[in-house]
Amino acid sequence: MAKEVKKDIPEISVEQKLTALYKLQTILSEMDKIKTLRGELPLEVRDLEDEITGLNTRIEKIKHEIEELKQNVATRKIDIEAAKASIEKYKAQQDNVRNNREFDVLTKEIEFQSLEVELNEKRIREANASVKAKEEEIVKSENALQERTKDLEDKKNELDEIVAETKQEEERLRENAKSIESTIEPRLLQAFKRIRANSRNGLGITYVQRGACGGCFNKIPAQRQLDVRMRKKIIVCEYCGRIMVDQELAGVAPTATETVKETKPRRSRLSSSAE
Repeated sequence: MAKEVKKDIPEISVEQKLTALYKLQTILSEMDKIKTLRGELPLEVRDLEDEITGLNTRIEKIKHEIEELKQNVATRKIDIEAAKASIEKYKAQQDNVRNNREFDVLTKEIEFQSLEVELNEKRIREANASVKAKEEEIVKSENALQERTKDLEDKKNELDEIVAETKQEEERLRENAKSIESTIEPRLLQAFKRIRANSRNGLGITYVQRGACGGCFNKIPAQRQLDVRMRKKIIVCEYCGRIMVDQELAGVAPTATETVKETKPRRSRLSSSAE
């Protein structure tokens, strides 16, 4: 039985590793821009969908409350009719009482039923006012629902357009990233991705500019700057942990000040003693 041969990544120089990492960082940064471009829209779409669901639930709840109020009004109208009928009955009975005690009892019953009528009429007015207010609230909620539905449709169309425009570019960048990743040793690639994940701006590798780290802008000692320019070993920023490269490798032109510093001639000891 033949054993599966593990494909080893060819050994490359530190400079080649740094170049590959920086190219990978550039591609990943472009992918981040695409995600950022559409990154807000999915959240906005989700928020609008949640808001629309909430409005629909609210409208249904208010409609249910209105139905209950109307049923309550109908019940109270029946109670009013019953109370009025009782009043008429008690008034008729007053004509046939045998003593003042019976008359007083019937009078109190008439007063009680009259109060019941007044109370029910008051509750009906309150319920009708609540129904009117809730119907107005439904109109406002339905208008808001229409607006949010239109906003959702627009956002979805915008998101679909961006996805359609960037899908091909994103796939191309993803393939390029995979191609470069295959040339980098797994341990270094894993370390780079870990640094990048912990970085606020998504940079796992940066270049030294004006004697400082391009990621956290802390000053880099002169010897470490020299080590970075030598490209003999992987140098990380002691402050933010990002891998550092020099501007030339990153393809960034140095500033005029930096050029003057690098090209300024030094006086030799021989010429100095000759003077």
